[in-house]
Amino acid sequence: MKIEKMTVAPCVMRKQDPTWRFALGASPTSEGLIVTITTDDGRRGYGYAAATSHMGASMEGLGGTLNKLSPILEGRDPGDMTAIRVELERALTGNNQAKAAIDNALYDVLARSLGVPLNRLFGGAVRSEFPVLRILAIKTPEEMAEQARFLVDEGYRYLKIKVHGEVAEDVARVAAIRGQVGDDVHLTIDANQSYGPKDAIAALTRMAEHNIDLVEQPVAIDDLKGLKLVTDTVPIAVEADESAGSVQQIAYLVEHRIVDAISLKIAKLGGLWNSLVAAQICAVGNVRYRFGAHVGSRLLAAPAMQLAASLPEMWYACEFGEFARLLDDPFEGIEVEDGIIRLPGGIASGVEPRAGGTLSRAAG
Repeated sequence: MKIEKMTVAPCVMRKQDPTWRFALGASPTSEGLIVTITTDDGRRGYGYAAATSHMGASMEGLGGTLNKLSPILEGRDPGDMTAIRVELERALTGNNQAKAAIDNALYDVLARSLGVPLNRLFGGAVRSEFPVLRILAIKTPEEMAEQARFLVDEGYRYLKIKVHGEVAEDVARVAAIRGQVGDDVHLTIDANQSYGPKDAIAALTRMAEHNIDLVEQPVAIDDLKGLKLVTDTVPIAVEADESAGSVQQIAYLVEHRIVDAISLKIAKLGGLWNSLVAAQICAVGNVRYRFGAHVGSRLLAAPAMQLAASLPEMWYACEFGEFARLLDDPFEGIEVEDGIIRLPGGIASGVEPRAGGTLSRAAG
């Protein structure tokens, strides 16, 4: 089996709420590219390249990168992923979102050729379902409380509150949401770097009164001393996200005990293999890890779920359900039910091009 070609197609999905925003930006759509690897025996593997501007990836940049890397794949056995990975790194430093899409597509087509679910390539599943952590976009405290109530009524029991660095208003958001959903719902905070260390400590100390499980990336991406100060001071578990943008960065965070937990994302880490390595570093270093927001097509969430299913040390709820707030997804095969997402049946990642869609017709 040899790779015949790699093709790239745009994927622009409307948000149900076009005013959705967080501390680092706002957009009425979620954008990315669908990578399809086709082999000489007619098999296809799929990967998703997320265009996330705050992580340095644009649609234009991703397209150029993927076009540059495509010739490395042609004529290769998709099972030779280590050798391919080395050549991709030699050809271009960084560009993890593009490399993640290639990595996922290689794993996908290999699993299809073997007729197995993708988790078998990582040792098999130790879990088959995941409680889903859903994000509450930045709005007024009253509006966020109303959205929280809506999600809880749909069955979600884990909510992540986006905040933007205004201490009093952010504390009011948390208080309003807790008052609306009661004591049985798990709440986390995501500041997206919007606080300085002292404001983070002040805000989180007050928020702790409302029973908060976790705070994600309270300070700037490169303020590791500030991040450790917050970790050592507040009674809430502190998690790195933007500061955990590579395997090397995660190794440093773990070695120096800068945070209590790490948010893993296959797009920012460059694919499934690097995410597996990062998870193992966390496990050996006794730092908790989970899978953070995989915002995009079901094609992005599904392979991450397959890897997560094989990792026994993973803690807390993961963010595999953000596709539920997006429209126009070209892939199908997973859904959230009563706040839970279950590992799909079938082979590979478990998702397929939507019946009747452009990708489905091309496959036919």
